Amino acid sequence: MSTEQQITEALEAARIVPVVVIDNPEHAVPLGRALLEGGLAIIEVTYRTAGAQAALTALKELPELIVGAGTVVRPDQVDSAAAAGAQFLVSPGLNVDVVRRAQAAGLPILPGVATPSDIMTALSLGLGTVKFFPAATLGGPSAIKAMSAPFPGLRFVPTGGISAATVGDYLTIPAVMAAGGSWMVDRALIEAEDWAEITRRTAEAVALAAQIGA
Repeated sequence: MSTEQQITEALEAARIVPVVVIDNPEHAVPLGRALLEGGLAIIEVTYRTAGAQAALTALKELPELIVGAGTVVRPDQVDSAAAAGAQFLVSPGLNVDVVRRAQAAGLPILPGVATPSDIMTALSLGLGTVKFFPAATLGGPSAIKAMSAPFPGLRFVPTGGISAATVGDYLTIPAVMAAGGSWMVDRALIEAEDWAEITRRTAEAVALAAQIGA
């Protein structure tokens, strides 16, 4: 079981979180290897497909990869993700019951926030890091700068509409711990089993993050 500190350190080290949609669980391990070869040791597998649970379980084969479950919207999904070996959870919104179930299970969770009220609820639950979603639609980097001002110390992981061309704008913000995106793990690339291209895009993203610095 990973602690919040361990996940924080993993996010700070990676700076980029690949957000993946896996239809075929057999793609999970080769995808994980492609990410590792590209220099990323973290992955968020979204609960958007029937194969997500099996994909999470399969990724236990790669212990060097920090595996998170994304799109967790119900308390029972917290239990499923924990059973599958997920080390952290990500949710598109903030549901108090989901957060409390995650905390009871000892799983770090990044709930999605879109308003100052969401942030205040997150803080009341003892959270220090939140997802900002959907980032591009909500105003992008300028919105995060404005939202972070009243809440010093709070860290953000923006996701949603972030591309290779815009991720750098987010990573330069001090309050941003890491940014999530799917451009390097495009669903079509996964379906085509183009692991080399995934590794190439991942390496590019890692190099960009390294240039910007933590």
